[in-house]
Amino acid sequence: MAKQISGIYGDAFFSLALEEDAVDRLAEEIALSREVFLENEDLMRLLNHPEITREEKLALVENAFRGKVSEETVGFFHVIIKKERHNDFLPIFEHFLRRVKRYKRIGSARVTSALELTDRQKAAVEDRLLKTTDYRSFEIEYIVKPEIIGGLIIRVDDRVVDSSLKTQIDTLTRQLSRIQLS
Repeated sequence: MAKQISGIYGDAFFSLALEEDAVDRLAEEIALSREVFLENEDLMRLLNHPEITREEKLALVENAFRGKVSEETVGFFHVIIKKERHNDFLPIFEHFLRRVKRYKRIGSARVTSALELTDRQKAAVEDRLLKTTDYRSFEIEYIVKPEIIGGLIIRVDDRVVDSSLKTQIDTLTRQLSRIQLS
């Protein structure tokens, strides 16, 4: 259900961003707002407190964000609060930011290696990803896991390419265990 709510509100705000030709600006504001919510647990607690009235919640958001983000963004926050969806602020923000990335063709990848990659190796990985996908740029998270022994595990969206030595050894072990000697 929360996924549907975040999609409805996130898509609506994305449509407004397109209509207003303000995708970059509003994405920046939502990213900033997301950080504020993540860093201030008290803000979320107050917004979710049952004894705080809707008007007080609106004033709280107004005081926290007025002058720091645009009228469109503050108005969007008002809609969320008036519809009593303040529990869903973060999922809504996440959905909106994913839509922006998809629109701008920015991919997200997670690259796991046994050792820290050099800048040259990272550039080669990014270049290969750009050549084999429809994305214009990538946000890449590099992870070091010595237990994969060697090779890379690359995850882009729901696709995984696992060329790690650990996986190759595990696959070979399974294949060898199926061989029956007479």
